[in-house]
Amino acid sequence: MKLWGGRFTGEQNELMKQFNDSFKFDRRLYAVDIQGSQAYASALHAVGLLSAQELASLRSGLHIIKDEFDTGKFERNFGDEDIHTAVERRLTELIGDAAGKLHTGRSRNDQVALDMRLYCMNEISKTVSLLETLQHSLIAQAEANLSFMMPGFTHLQPAQPILFSHWMMSFFWMFERDRARLNDALKRTAVSPLGAGALAGSPFGIDREKIAAELGMAAIFMNSMDAVSDRDFVAEFLFTLSMIAVHISHLAEDIVLFSNPAFKYLQIGEAFSTGSSLMPQKRNPDAMELARGKTGRVISSLFNVLIVLKGLPSTYNKDLQEDKQALFDSVDTTEMVLSIIAGVINSIEVFPENMLAQLTEEMLATDIADYLVEHGVPFREAHQKVGEVIKFAEEKDISLSEIPVSALNHISSKFDADVHKIFDFMRAISKKDSVGGTAPQAVKKQIEMAKEKLGM
Repeated sequence: MKLWGGRFTGEQNELMKQFNDSFKFDRRLYAVDIQGSQAYASALHAVGLLSAQELASLRSGLHIIKDEFDTGKFERNFGDEDIHTAVERRLTELIGDAAGKLHTGRSRNDQVALDMRLYCMNEISKTVSLLETLQHSLIAQAEANLSFMMPGFTHLQPAQPILFSHWMMSFFWMFERDRARLNDALKRTAVSPLGAGALAGSPFGIDREKIAAELGMAAIFMNSMDAVSDRDFVAEFLFTLSMIAVHISHLAEDIVLFSNPAFKYLQIGEAFSTGSSLMPQKRNPDAMELARGKTGRVISSLFNVLIVLKGLPSTYNKDLQEDKQALFDSVDTTEMVLSIIAGVINSIEVFPENMLAQLTEEMLATDIADYLVEHGVPFREAHQKVGEVIKFAEEKDISLSEIPVSALNHISSKFDADVHKIFDFMRAISKKDSVGGTAPQAVKKQIEMAKEKLGM
């Protein structure tokens, strides 16, 4: 049974059939395809194109088909070239000719556009939930290790002392932006194309707004040609998944680095680690390396879809069949990685003594410059003077705190005996108490704000 075979008399080339078929991957749309058909059947009944008995029969048949898919009992027929054909063919077997009325005024063009939107709506909501689980894990680790000090890095070089909790919370806010992007994208995804037909609209006066509301959609398309061709929502979802993947990769890189014995600021649990087939002593952070590696896979799916879209003429073209595998793979990959990363974060053991041991007085150089600023020296001059202080310590092979005040006075007369109070790492951290800073009180405020974002 084909949905388009009326004007054809010859057999389709077998290789072409394989080339054209999409059931092997679009079968995952079965639930949303049936959901859309249930809503459309109600709309057809409302305009008198289906009797009450036919509507009941269609609903019953569609329910049976969904149950068959849910339980793995659905049997594909040789002619089922996609999920839409498969459902309609099986519906005809179950209820007879009434099944043929379901496609009245509906095209696979608006049908698949609806299916993809409903699928994305579900997966966006699921991804938001997974992000929130990860965000809860980040908050929990930040709170559990609130006051531990560690080196902060720029250019992967030691820069300034920070709190471990401040570093941990930096990822919360990255994922919070991703969560906001998903929720924003959901608004543009929840727009119903049903009733657009193949490209020109429906002649049967169906209530498109009512269908949209029944499907949990807030709006309908204002142009039927745009409705069947638009895949902006797929690209937007894939872009957000790509940003999530980039942020995960950033987190993974830090954890791989900080779990290295050369640092050993932290260690991830054995449940998320692997060993070496040759070296018995190894404990490898493979969960994070795999997460980092899968970033390219997700980003490439975005590129694939954009390349498909960029050269299409108006309305539906079969090229759009290529949006599904890229989307499905990225959704599966991201959902798996988010679940793994949340587990990794929960499993982390922190070693504050190792982080503290790697704090050096050179990381307080900016604090020395700030000291001069507080004594009336312009910052650019203060920066230059502290550079001379650093050079003096290097030449004498002594620490900054060992430099006599008399020697400091030769560099700047603004140095006084109280300069040595600078060499207190927690004091330096605590002074960064502006909103978003690394001071304990500022981090506590971050955590409070984060909890508010999540409704905790």
